[in-house]
Amino acid sequence: MEARLLCLLGPTAVGKTEIAIQLAQRLNAEIVSVDSRQIYRQMDIGTAKPTPEERQTAPHHLIDCVDVSQPFSVADYQSLADTAIADIQNRGKRVLLVGGAGLYFRAVVDGLFEGPDADIALRERLEQEAAQHGVKILHGRLRACDPASAERIHPNNVVRVIRALEVYELTGTPMSEHQQQWHQGSQRYPFIAFCLTMPRALLYQRIGQRVDMMLANGLIAEVESLLAAGYARDTAALRSFGYKELIAYLDGKCTYLEAVEQLKRNTRRFAKRQLTWFRKDTRLEWVDRNSTPDIVAHLLEKIGGYSRSRLLGPEN
Repeated sequence: MEARLLCLLGPTAVGKTEIAIQLAQRLNAEIVSVDSRQIYRQMDIGTAKPTPEERQTAPHHLIDCVDVSQPFSVADYQSLADTAIADIQNRGKRVLLVGGAGLYFRAVVDGLFEGPDADIALRERLEQEAAQHGVKILHGRLRACDPASAERIHPNNVVRVIRALEVYELTGTPMSEHQQQWHQGSQRYPFIAFCLTMPRALLYQRIGQRVDMMLANGLIAEVESLLAAGYARDTAALRSFGYKELIAYLDGKCTYLEAVEQLKRNTRRFAKRQLTWFRKDTRLEWVDRNSTPDIVAHLLEKIGGYSRSRLLGPEN
């Protein structure tokens, strides 16, 4: 039986990296990042990338793969992930998927919704509307025709809002209904997945502490260096939380304290959306990060149970 993928998922700041590195060392595994922002080079502090020392301790894949200005899609991620998984397994190692990007995780294990090709004229019209009236107007329209997608897509994510509207206008069917094929098709890989969680108040406290640490470690200088390198402020990567708030501060649109508070608020909201996404996947086993003094040993015991049940496949 083919060895299953091991997956460690969860919201931002829950402590996935530290645990994943220990698991990788104990299980002869290599880590494949399931993160939509760590894929970009030069975005280190704001994306909470594993440090160079951590990456030497346990091999990591799909980090620092593309330039900030380079368009990058879920399909691109799926292709890179497939290549990394095959390489790791061919070398007799286990694969440990680690991250919080639910859509990327589903792309790997379940595949992608094969939507209609882009309609350039329609897309340009929607982009013009977003530029003139704001993306929230488009998000309101999406909520009317596809409330499930609107609930999942942040109002400021103009690329995904436009794509969802585009799919609806071209097919007459909400994108969320098209994506039901995820539940009907077969998995691309056998896997077992754990989703880390903790009490909401504690998670939010950790998010605040992480933001403070990022700022102390030079996040503003990182943002300044990206702008100095000539990257456009509306580049998709720089519109993500951790960057857009500090760009607004550097542009004089808000005070430093306002930017920091907005960053913490946006990160909390992001974590909430991650949890909402993962709760819909009944295949995940939820594990309270603080349920035991030794969470790594706890997870190893669970993985061993799967292995003894012949769900994991042969030992490497």
